Amino acid sequence: MTKEVLFTGAGTALVTPFTHCGEINWDELERLVEFQLKNGIDAIIACGTTGEAATMDTDEHIQTMDFIIKKVKGRVPVIAGTGSNDTRFCVELSLEAKRLGADGLLLVTPYYNKTSQKGLIESFRFIADSVQMPCVLYNVPSRTGCNIQPETYQELAENPYIVAVKEANGDTASVARTIALCGDSLAVYSGEDNQTLPIMALGGKGVISVFSNALPQQMHDLTEAMLHGDLEEARLINVEYLDLMDGFFMDVNPIPIKEALFHMGQISSHYCRLPLTTMPEEKSARLKHLLEKHQLL
Repeated sequence: MTKEVLFTGAGTALVTPFTHCGEINWDELERLVEFQLKNGIDAIIACGTTGEAATMDTDEHIQTMDFIIKKVKGRVPVIAGTGSNDTRFCVELSLEAKRLGADGLLLVTPYYNKTSQKGLIESFRFIADSVQMPCVLYNVPSRTGCNIQPETYQELAENPYIVAVKEANGDTASVARTIALCGDSLAVYSGEDNQTLPIMALGGKGVISVFSNALPQQMHDLTEAMLHGDLEEARLINVEYLDLMDGFFMDVNPIPIKEALFHMGQISSHYCRLPLTTMPEEKSARLKHLLEKHQLL
């Protein structure tokens, strides 16, 4: 079953800037959206892990999705993070995202519940059939304790609304099996910046990126080179920025990327909502050194 691809290239898992008091800084969020659009990004992901959706109440979550969708104005696809470990709540939030005009949904595997493969199939099918819009599954076992198997993807790909996966299991052999089993019925995006090149070499369509919060054009260029078969150009970009991609994960995401954006002058506060906190001084110094090396300060 060939399905329409939501986007190819680089999609940014956008941070949510907060004030020192912990409120969403709407002016800065608008500036971040415009920065992404002016620098070649191919899609924006609202209210994902990097956007700290786990610390938003329902009204904030809906308001943030609505704000980003309205500011993007259809210039690129907006994919709304609506995943939950409560399937019924996920459907409710997803229907809100659909009403607001999101182009797709990002659905993380249920966390803490740690369901079976059978449970994943039944839950994701229920959500997709209830909402009837493009769904991108998000597999990140390091955070959820739950890993989607390639054979499970094969079953889920039979659903017309399950169109893609953001794969962050760190296992390229598993990704290869998923692509071999699913073909054009399931687009695969890398969920880890440093895995973008190998996953695209296997047939992936792009990346949902943290790195591109800071450098959207560079990640777009890397994915564009891969989409056009220019492996050497993609390899050069990857080699140049691999240390920075890794550096943005030297602490729990999104702590390092918000620290970087703060030092780059993109946001006025590196505040994350508790239980996330600021970086230790040693790590902050290492990150600043990387930013200086890449002339981003």
